[in-house]
Amino acid sequence: MSNSTGRGLQANVLGTFDTVVMAVAGSAPAYSIAATTAVLAGAVGLAGPAALLYCAIPMLGIALAFSRLSRIDVNAGASYSWVGRTLHPFLGFISGWALVISATIFMVAGSLPAGSMTLALFDEGLADDTALATIVGAAWFLVMLAVVLGGARLTVRAQLIMSGVELAILALFAVLAVFHTDNALPFDWSWLGFSHFHGVSGFASGALVAAFYYWGWDVTSNLSEETRNSRRTTGLAGLIGVGIVFLLFEVFTIAVNVVLSSQRIEDNGANVLAALGEEVWPGWGGKLLIVAVMLSTVATLETTLIQVTRSLFAMGRDRTMPSALGRVHRTWNTPWVAIAVVGGVALVLFVASNALGSVGDILADAISAIGLQIAVYYGLAGLAAVVAYRSTLLKSVSDFLLGGLWPLFGALFMFWIFAESLGELDPAAVAIGIGGLAVGLVPMLWYWRQGSDYYRPARLDASRTVEAGYVPEGHPAGHSTAHEGLSTDF
Repeated sequence: MSNSTGRGLQANVLGTFDTVVMAVAGSAPAYSIAATTAVLAGAVGLAGPAALLYCAIPMLGIALAFSRLSRIDVNAGASYSWVGRTLHPFLGFISGWALVISATIFMVAGSLPAGSMTLALFDEGLADDTALATIVGAAWFLVMLAVVLGGARLTVRAQLIMSGVELAILALFAVLAVFHTDNALPFDWSWLGFSHFHGVSGFASGALVAAFYYWGWDVTSNLSEETRNSRRTTGLAGLIGVGIVFLLFEVFTIAVNVVLSSQRIEDNGANVLAALGEEVWPGWGGKLLIVAVMLSTVATLETTLIQVTRSLFAMGRDRTMPSALGRVHRTWNTPWVAIAVVGGVALVLFVASNALGSVGDILADAISAIGLQIAVYYGLAGLAAVVAYRSTLLKSVSDFLLGGLWPLFGALFMFWIFAESLGELDPAAVAIGIGGLAVGLVPMLWYWRQGSDYYRPARLDASRTVEAGYVPEGHPAGHSTAHEGLSTDF
C-alpha cells in the first residue's frame, strides 16, 4: 500500500532540537495568549491560571500517550494510524478527520490575527478592518504554504527564526511584568484554586479553552517519518514542548490578571497581549508584543499546515481519502497535492469568513469548535495508548502510572470536557464542531465500501513490537510493524 508515486517523505531530516522547536511553535505561545485570553476570561474570569494548570495535567497524560504510541508505530498520520490499529479503523478515521477539520478551521482563525497584527504595526485603526485583515492574513498563509511545500528542512529553518524572536520577546516581557508596580489587582493564590469557577460546567468550559491553548505540540508525531531516531525523539519533544508552553501560559495569564482590569481585557479581546505590553512598557511594549504575536501566529500556521497535510498524506496513501493526496513531490519530498488542496479550501474559507462578523466574533466560535474536535482526537489517542500497551502495564509501577493511569485519565478528561461543554457553548460553535466531524462520515463510509486495506489493520500491540526491539536503519526486520527510517509504515 505504498503511495501512488512509490516515493515517501524525506527520512531523517529533523533532529531533537528541531522537533522541540516545532512542538513549542505548534502550541503558539504568543498567539494563544493574545487571541485566547479574552475567551478564557469570558469563560472563567480570574480562574484562567487554574484552568490552564488543571488542563496541563491531563494534557501531559495525552503527551505520554503520543510518546508511547510513536515508539511502536512511526506514521505521518499519528493518531489516525494508532487509533485505527488499536480501537477501530472507523474511530481512527474520525480521529484523523478531527485533526484535519480543526486544522482547516484554524487556517481562518489563525490567519485573521496574523493579518490584524501586521496591520496594527502600521496603524492601530486598520487592525479591526476584517476585510483588510483577511487579505493580509491570506498573504501570510500563502507564504507559509510555499515554505511547507519546500520541505521539512526549510520549514524548520523558518521556524527557528520566527519562534526564536517570539520566545525572546516573551521572556523579556515576563521579567518586565514581574517588576511592574502599577497593578490593577494584587496577586492572589486563589486564582490557582477552584473557588473562581462557577460550578462544574464553568470549569469544563474553561478547560475546553485551555485545551485550545495547548493544542499543536503533537505536530512532532506528524513529522515522525521525517525525524531521526523518531521513535524516541517525537514523543520526548512533545513532552518538553508541553512543559515549556505551560510555564509561558501561566506566567502571562497571571500577569494579565494582575496588570489589566477585566474591562481592559474585554476591550482588547483579539489582542490582550498588546494591551499588556503597552501597560508594562508604554510606547514600545505594545509594538514589540504585536511583533511576537504576529510571528507566533505565522509560525503556528506553518505547524498546522504540516499537521493537516501529513494527515491527509497518510489518508491518501492508505486510500481512505483520494489516493492523489498521497503523492509526494519529486524534488521537495513533500505531499504537494495535499498542500495544494488545503491551500485552496482555506482560501475559500477566508472569503466566507468575512460574512461572519468581526475578528473577535470569528475567533470565539472557532476556538470553541476546535476545542471540541481536539478533545475527540486527543481522547481517542489516550485510550489507544492504554490498549496498545495493555499487556505491559503491570510490569512495573512506572509502566502502570505513565503508560496506563495517566494517559487514561487524560483521555477521560478530554471526553468529559467534550460532553460537559456541549450545553454551554454557542449553537454556532457546536454546529461547526460537531458538523465538521459529521461530514467525515461520508468519505469514511465511501472508502470503507471501496475496500481500503486501512479497514483491515494489523493490530498494534506493544508487547510484540517492543520484543522485536529496535530496527537499525537500513536493516528492516521482516516481523517489525514499523520500520525506523523507512518512508512509510507499510
